[in-house]
Amino acid sequence: MGWIRFSEGERIFDCISSPNTAHPVPVHVEEVQDIISLAQYILVVEKESVFQRLANDQFCNANHCIVITGRGYPDIPTRRFLRLLVENLCLPAYCLVDCDPYGFDILTTYRFGSMQMAYDTKHLRVPEIQWLGAFPSDSERYFVPNQCLLPLTAEDKRKVEAMLLRCYLEREVPQWRLELQLILQRGVKFEIEALSVHALSFLSESYIPSKIEGKLIM
Repeated sequence: MGWIRFSEGERIFDCISSPNTAHPVPVHVEEVQDIISLAQYILVVEKESVFQRLANDQFCNANHCIVITGRGYPDIPTRRFLRLLVENLCLPAYCLVDCDPYGFDILTTYRFGSMQMAYDTKHLRVPEIQWLGAFPSDSERYFVPNQCLLPLTAEDKRKVEAMLLRCYLEREVPQWRLELQLILQRGVKFEIEALSVHALSFLSESYIPSKIEGKLIM
């Protein structure tokens, strides 16, 4: 959803006429052309529930952006479409994921690609994407209640330890690696929705805009 219009073969996707209406990501990304956008940035959200929350809040009316969700681990069309938009529109791209090992893994999939698709990473990865949140430190900055902080499971800890061994984190995004270590040190995780525990529209009205305007991103 958001401030974009394009065609895929015979089909026209006109999101600009109704920026808060959800449209499917095009399947045949190689056929996408005639891209027109009035957006200032692209926001990638991990979860469909958060995407729907932003739609309900009319987020794109107040913020000239494009919002995309991969509904968890993104499929190939989602990643190719995002790569195409970043290349063609030259817009900043931000990613919002859960503060847990799986959210972090999804974030790195967008930026660096997946091990399974290593042969095709140049068409799928988005090295320009920046991490908007949720950071481990956000739990204190935004007063996430203790009951929303969940203990890491043994599987979570194993996953974090395995991700810390990825050499490209230290080489390309050392600050991300420090945040990943912080998740392990604190031993807790939380979902994006925990940030909205005090107000349903907190993500739309405060968290996301303040992060972008204050450049509180990595």
